[in-house]
Amino acid sequence: MLPRKNAGHVSPVLLVLLGFGFFVAAYNFLSLVMHRSATNGNEEVIAFHPVISVKKGVVNPKFHVALTATDGIYNKWQCRVMYYWYKKMKDMPGSDIGGFTRILHSGKPDNLVKEMPTIVVDPLPEGFDKGYAVLNRPWAFVQWLKKATIEEEYILMAEPDHIFVNPLPNLAVGENPAAFPFFYINPKENEKVVRKYYPEKQGPVTNIDPIGNSPVIIKKSTLVAIAPTWMNVSLRMKEDKETDKAFGWVLEMYGYAIASALHGVKHILRKDFMLQPPWDKEIENKFILHYTYGCDYNMKGELTYGKIGEWRFDKRSHLQGPPLRDLPLPPPGVPESVIRLVKSVNEASANIPNWYEI
Repeated sequence: MLPRKNAGHVSPVLLVLLGFGFFVAAYNFLSLVMHRSATNGNEEVIAFHPVISVKKGVVNPKFHVALTATDGIYNKWQCRVMYYWYKKMKDMPGSDIGGFTRILHSGKPDNLVKEMPTIVVDPLPEGFDKGYAVLNRPWAFVQWLKKATIEEEYILMAEPDHIFVNPLPNLAVGENPAAFPFFYINPKENEKVVRKYYPEKQGPVTNIDPIGNSPVIIKKSTLVAIAPTWMNVSLRMKEDKETDKAFGWVLEMYGYAIASALHGVKHILRKDFMLQPPWDKEIENKFILHYTYGCDYNMKGELTYGKIGEWRFDKRSHLQGPPLRDLPLPPPGVPESVIRLVKSVNEASANIPNWYEI
């Protein structure tokens, strides 16, 4: 268990109120409020939120944006879009965004190192990832945390297909990281497999949060502790045929969730952290747009998911090169989130010099 810092200090002039003040501070810091919110499936996500008192005028610590990446064309155009919106949102009111690093785990520099802050780290030894490139992510963080000088106390672990749609404050609270809950990460449902890495002596599998490593805002010292365990657990999982079959493409996400629980770390679950079109239809007060799913519609504005639409945007349509500038907007009736996605890509491509030269 990582040690927690004190919730605050009592001023000498308030000694007369020490008993009451201590009670309130302790209650506010330790009380947990349980929120239930429906997911895209039939399950429920339980979010534990520490209740805290926020003093007026207190500025939250800034966080460093850390983006793991490869040197492939498909990955690079997404990084350019992400970095454009990082720069645009960084200094807006309400933002606690600090510095930025693209952690390039190709082992050699590419042509974007002059365009955005980049640190080059080594990929896993040949054959270790078994064709599952995401397995390089925890190893990349282990290396970066050892070699980089990071001024900020907190880190946002982000991905190339993230777009900031609102200024992002630091959602972490003290030692408690903030994370987005994924409905398809269900440790309880996969308890038999999970117990290979989280034995019963560690406690119930409900200690494991339904999350991946991104998006997560986490204290730097906490991530330094978790990252090697995250890497080792993920590698062990990939070696185990039963685990690999059970978790598939989300294996590394389970690796992070289990590693965090092994270190006694509980995350504040924030459904407003991120939206994922086409399923999340409105931007509202959410902060990051994740365009992992394809968006297919007919010209009536009706979703045709699973079938290529008359109008579509899918990042996988652009494996060999970036999207064309000035992509056509979707037809009337399509959700706000999909419209915002296309407009965001269009704005970035229009303003990034040499857009097609990657």
